[in-house]
Amino acid sequence: MNRSRDTQRSAVYDAEELVRTMFDRADQRDLRTVEVLGSQVTLPIERKFASIESVQDYVDRVLALNWVQQKWERAHQPVRVRPRSGNSAAHYESDCATIAIPQHRNGSAWAFRELVVLHELAHHLDPDDPEYRSTASHGPEYVERYVELVGEIIGPEAALVLRATYLAGGVR
Repeated sequence: MNRSRDTQRSAVYDAEELVRTMFDRADQRDLRTVEVLGSQVTLPIERKFASIESVQDYVDRVLALNWVQQKWERAHQPVRVRPRSGNSAAHYESDCATIAIPQHRNGSAWAFRELVVLHELAHHLDPDDPEYRSTASHGPEYVERYVELVGEIIGPEAALVLRATYLAGGVR
């Protein structure tokens, strides 16, 4: 069985980029309160990482959380974090359970952040067999996993902002 067509990939990426921008501006301006769907929400602090080793440590700790291991069988499979050449995207390699993160380049380390790492972990936790996936990479099942990880780890306010941004962008 082949994976379903990933029809909402660009909408997912657009929404997540907007959420990351909200967090960046909150950090830059030291103003953490935003309005979302008519409600005032205080954005929690998002963890940032200094090295591939610190990302690896974070990934290991998330996968070791009791609730993560109880919810997703694949949490028991270790994930390796490696540097990625280029600066355009992070990605998950299901065949070898590896997250590839772009290195610091020209003063930018956009991918060394919790929202990006949790995005890639949500791919790892997909319960489908990596060789015979039946769901789209960024389909509704993925979106639910990612929002749950964000809500439980970064905070419910972050999950609300993410969910509202997905909704506004037409993501299911």
